[in-house]
Amino acid sequence: MIRKKIYAIALAVLGMGTMSSCSDYLNSEKYFKDRLTIESVFTELDHVEEWLAYAFSFLDGENFEVTTKEPYYNPFCFADDMYFGDRDHAVDATKNELDYNRFKLGNYDENSYNVGAWDMCYKGIYQASIFINNIDMCPDAEMAEWQRQDYKGQARFVRAYYYWLLLRRYGPVPIMPDETADYTQSYEELATPRSSYEEVANYISDEMLQAAKELQYDRRTDNENVCRPTRGAALATRAYALMFAASPFANGNNDEYAQQLVDDEGNRLLSAEYSEEKWARAAAACRDVIELGCYDLVTVGRSTSNSGPSDRPTVEPAATNSPFATQSWPEGWANIDPLRSYRSVFDGSIIPATNSELIFTRGTTSIDMMVLHQMPKSDAGWNCHGLTQKMVDAYYMNDGSNCPGMNSEYANVPEYVNEGRVDSRPRVPGYTTVEDLRAGLYPELGWSQDDESASTGMNVSKQYVNREPRFYASVAYNGSTWYQTGASTEQPGIVNHQVWYYFGSDNGYRNDGFYLRTGIGVKKWVHPTDWNRNNSDKRYVAKAETAIRYADILLLYAEALNELTTTYNIPSWNESTTYTISRDRAEMERGIHPVRIRAGLPDYDDATYADADLMRTTLKRERMIELMGEGKRYFDLRRWKDAPLEEALQIYGCNIYVTEANRDEFHQPIPVYNLPSTFSEKLWLWPILHRELKRNVKLTQNPGWTMYD
Repeated sequence: MIRKKIYAIALAVLGMGTMSSCSDYLNSEKYFKDRLTIESVFTELDHVEEWLAYAFSFLDGENFEVTTKEPYYNPFCFADDMYFGDRDHAVDATKNELDYNRFKLGNYDENSYNVGAWDMCYKGIYQASIFINNIDMCPDAEMAEWQRQDYKGQARFVRAYYYWLLLRRYGPVPIMPDETADYTQSYEELATPRSSYEEVANYISDEMLQAAKELQYDRRTDNENVCRPTRGAALATRAYALMFAASPFANGNNDEYAQQLVDDEGNRLLSAEYSEEKWARAAAACRDVIELGCYDLVTVGRSTSNSGPSDRPTVEPAATNSPFATQSWPEGWANIDPLRSYRSVFDGSIIPATNSELIFTRGTTSIDMMVLHQMPKSDAGWNCHGLTQKMVDAYYMNDGSNCPGMNSEYANVPEYVNEGRVDSRPRVPGYTTVEDLRAGLYPELGWSQDDESASTGMNVSKQYVNREPRFYASVAYNGSTWYQTGASTEQPGIVNHQVWYYFGSDNGYRNDGFYLRTGIGVKKWVHPTDWNRNNSDKRYVAKAETAIRYADILLLYAEALNELTTTYNIPSWNESTTYTISRDRAEMERGIHPVRIRAGLPDYDDATYADADLMRTTLKRERMIELMGEGKRYFDLRRWKDAPLEEALQIYGCNIYVTEANRDEFHQPIPVYNLPSTFSEKLWLWPILHRELKRNVKLTQNPGWTMYD
């Protein structure tokens, strides 16, 4: 038993009180007025709970999952789809700030930017390990056995989750002893080499499997505890770790970078031998989550009301010949509103405890700030999170077809042409007119025949009409509607107004930092009632961060199955049954259909299901759309080994240097040269700090980065 002393510190309280308490801090001075021994702590329930909360407190800041504010805070939302734009000019070195361009180019060193994650994760691992090894000291009079097991499972979960965050960011890392280290030893004795990628992934898998057996809830449906991990969260994280280990970066990677990534004795850390069985294990892990039967995609029923200007326009699915069109959810979309269904996952319309899609969340920390960064400048927002033309082109048309002109700027890229990712048709010309809207042609733009003076949707480029529902839930295109229905007589503002990004407009280029470099913004997390008059006069609907959600696991399941050429028999997580895992179309549809149906889109055609290469390309696109802005694509591109192509392609967007008088030129995609696009070998993995390399003499640096100052 470790006999070290602990000091008074502020402890994070997890899952107590309201949703926001997931990130609140409790001053524990009344409990820890002086030093206490481990034995004293773990024999009192209050101290036990606070220690567990402290172990979770490191899931914050640089370890927060989804996009929050800026790339210096959490850069991993910005790949080839999304960019950040208000720190191009001056960087405050005292805050370790990094503008988007330096981030994309890799123009930072090992010690000056985003440097807290490694230390925070290992601190959390250490605290969780102490908890796991000492929780059994808590007497039965203080804690029931089921509660003891649940708490132990929570601690085991977060310890493995820290390793998961490390694996994604840094690649293979040292695995510390489960009984924690004896810090009275010398640095040389404490030094721990990096384990292989496969060893770390398997460790996460094994620990999450044990956590799933200890955790007492498949899913938590009370808002006071919704941030606490569950059996579903453990199994979902396990599936993710196994998916990454099965993917090309870590499975059969023999490129030059892989050969350079070694431990202190020169042993390779990425598997040189390809194993298809890894895909089968990952598929079975996803299946474990599905078979729990407690998760589902969020859906909102179809409304027949049409009274007045709507802050939630409807997008009617156009694929009326699809079998999905005549059936009710979950077999079809006949009784749901796809736009409202998708949007409500993110905008706070439903509370986290009733969000059946939410598998793991850390609460609402920084989500409000993210919304502020996305809102237009004319609404007192910062107008700086934007999308690339590539991302806009990825969204389907409302009937499931490609948009005309899709990726036409990459017609000279062989991979795009060979994979059918270029549509050579000209982009749709023209703009919506009042006659179009009166005729009911574009209900997705928010037109109302009851009050034309309060309606929107006029003069919008027809490139942005007839698109799939997720497009209108996510993309702030030129002329899109921002509702601001939170404005009132007491808080005046413009309700239901169109926002334009033309040169010289309120939200266009005006020779300052607050403009969208591509003329295309983001509104995925914005609720119609979100309001910001100024930084001191604002209100936002509370929104839960989506660390892991069910749609993600469904798509991972289909992806893993698609890679199989033979059949595998793999036991379920609790060994209650054995799965037959193969590239079975019906099983792939279990992952694909819910996502497509909720989006109001038809199924893939038979040719796609029959061709594994075509299906792989299609599923990558589906993930790009479904998970846009959720911090997943940056890592997907790396595990697929697609980053050298996708992140090096020139970024395109609207011509923001022309006025509305030249609107045709504005909507013709052009290169955006002040958003760099490049990829160098060192950008596969994040650099390890020099201080960590000096502290652990057996630790090796990731290729392309320096070992010491």
